[in-house]
Amino acid sequence: MIELQDVAKTHHRGETAVHALRGVTATIPEGSFTFILGPSGSGKSTLLYLMGALDAPTAGDIVVDGHSINEMPDSAKDSYRRDDVGFIFQSFNLLKNLNAVDNALVPYLPRGVNGELKSRAVELLKRVGLENRIDHTPNQLSGGEQQRVAIARALLKDPKLILADEPTGELDSKTGAEVFGYLRDLHAERKSTVVVVTHDQSHLTSGDTVLRMRDGRIEE
Repeated sequence: MIELQDVAKTHHRGETAVHALRGVTATIPEGSFTFILGPSGSGKSTLLYLMGALDAPTAGDIVVDGHSINEMPDSAKDSYRRDDVGFIFQSFNLLKNLNAVDNALVPYLPRGVNGELKSRAVELLKRVGLENRIDHTPNQLSGGEQQRVAIARALLKDPKLILADEPTGELDSKTGAEVFGYLRDLHAERKSTVVVVTHDQSHLTSGDTVLRMRDGRIEE
């Protein structure tokens, strides 16, 4: 599914070069549930953003389904982010004035929402345990409930790839385990490739793919 080929990323702060990634080479199998583990500053979130075409590498290449992200024109990258990738972030990124259904539908609002799509959004929210909360706005939802809305939003497009950056970072351990349970159930049903960045190893199971990072490199 994803081939990381000697991927490097360097940021410049004044005259100082900060090497976020230092030649990362790895394979993420199609349909896998993959964890990228490492301490803060190891480069794991940077790598996730590059896989989602939210940023571009300084060197190397990322190949998804045989297509080089580096070689995609901007229009193709836009389509890739919009249609093929579901993003789940630590901060939820929900709009305060919209209820749970409309927040799940946000990526589609510029193009219009039909009844079938709205019904799918409602069913996904029910699937993640929010059947009694679909009319609530974010300030009426707990942190775990907000993250479940974000999961529904990411999965509504039925993406090939789900990228989650510390999805339980703002949740307590019990709520975090519940959120991961929903994510694993939906992964099993939909067969998407899931890549999760985290520093918490408690959610790993024996069938997961694991990449461990330190100082911008994959550890052996």
